[in-house]
Amino acid sequence: MPEITAKDVMKLRNKTGLAMMACKRALEEAQGDFDVAEDLLRKQLKGKMESRTDRAAGEGCIAVAIAPDNSGAAIVEFRAETDFTAKNERFVQGAAEMAQSLLAHPAGDISSNDTMTRVVDDLRASTGENCSVARAHKLAGSSGKTRFGSYVHHDRKTGVIVQAEGDISDETLKQLGMHVTAAVPRPLGVTADDIPAAVVEKERKFRIEQAMESGKPQEIAEKIVEGGMRKFFSEIALLEQPFIMDPAKTVKDIVGAATIVGFVRWQVGESTS
Repeated sequence: MPEITAKDVMKLRNKTGLAMMACKRALEEAQGDFDVAEDLLRKQLKGKMESRTDRAAGEGCIAVAIAPDNSGAAIVEFRAETDFTAKNERFVQGAAEMAQSLLAHPAGDISSNDTMTRVVDDLRASTGENCSVARAHKLAGSSGKTRFGSYVHHDRKTGVIVQAEGDISDETLKQLGMHVTAAVPRPLGVTADDIPAAVVEKERKFRIEQAMESGKPQEIAEKIVEGGMRKFFSEIALLEQPFIMDPAKTVKDIVGAATIVGFVRWQVGESTS
């Protein structure tokens, strides 16, 4: 059997984050083969972790990746049980690797791939926590037309991708991502036409009920409701909102002749139903 040196054990420990004795035993069982030892640890620890997957993974981070040729952009929400783990360099790097791997997929929601499985297994093994991918999505661009911009807040709890076409700078796209992150109320669509129908119907119903309770004639009530809805759309449609970095201008003013195709804003732990 090959000699197992302290250097070998330390190398495996640095790779897996596991205890020295666990790494030493794995190397001995693997006859000194580093890759086999790592695989043994992953299999052993994954088995122990499966019984812990009912533990709530309420912390985590958002990671974003954009293809160099703007052919696509991806976003992933990676969760852990504690904020301590979510801020760990290996956890953050793992989320970044997963986001990058999504660029090879077709557009849409992505449930799993080899990179995601590997990263989750590695982090479960090294942290002892129920790490999991909450959601992952890829956006596809139009050939030669699309520009993607992104912004991930400093705490990595919120991430935004903005998709545009036309003459718009990387800096402006980043600032738009910052706006989508911080704007209150939160934008729900690029224009009024993009606001989800259920949201519009709920707001309209509320305003109609208010107008009727006030005893206004129907004609007047309808005008009040329509005026209120225009104000509502100006508050939650991205292009109509005052730009957070210069409230004297709207986002539409900042965008200029370019077109905002859409945006994605994800926050760790938010409901996706």
